[in-house]
Amino acid sequence: MKNLLVQYKPFLLFLGKFVLSYLLLTIVYQSYLNRFDTSKNEVDTFTQLVANQTETVLSWFDSQSYTMPHLKEPSVKMFYHNTYISRIIEGCNALSVIILFIAFTLAFTGKFKNTIIFIALGSIVIHVLNITRIALLCIALYHFPEMEHILHGVIFPLVIYGVVFLLWILWVNKYSNYATSIAEK
Repeated sequence: MKNLLVQYKPFLLFLGKFVLSYLLLTIVYQSYLNRFDTSKNEVDTFTQLVANQTETVLSWFDSQSYTMPHLKEPSVKMFYHNTYISRIIEGCNALSVIILFIAFTLAFTGKFKNTIIFIALGSIVIHVLNITRIALLCIALYHFPEMEHILHGVIFPLVIYGVVFLLWILWVNKYSNYATSIAEK
C-alpha cells in the first residue's frame, strides 16, 4: 500500500488540490448566490453584469438591442432587433467555468506570482469569450432559430470549453512546476 501511495503521490496531490480548491470555490460561489432571492426573481449581480455587457456588444450591431428583467423567473431577457431572443440565467455567467479553470490551475502548482497572473488573465479571457459567445449566439438565433440546439448545446460550449482546455495546456506546459521540472531534465 505504501508503495502505491509513493508511486501515485503526484497524482494524489493533484487530485487533492483540485477537489479541495473546487469545493472551496464552489461553496464561496454558492454562498454568494444565496444572497439573492430567486423566489422574487432576483438575478445575481454578476449575471446582470454579463447581460449588460452582452447588451453593449449587441448594440454595436443593432441599436434595437436591449435587456429587461424577466418577470416570471430569475433571469434577464435579451432582445436583438427588437425581438426577444434569449434569457440570461445564472448558468450563463461562466463563473462555474472560471471556478473549474482556477481549480485546475491551482492543482497544477506553479510559482505564486505566475499562478495569480495566469488565473487573473485566464478568467478575463473566459469572461470576454463568454460575452462574445452570448452575443454571437443571440445574433445566430435571430437569423437561424431552428439551429438553437446545435448552436447553444454543441458549438458554443465546445468553443468555451475548448479555450479553457487550451489555457490548461498552456499552464501545464509553460508555467506550472511540472513544466519547470521537465525543462530542468
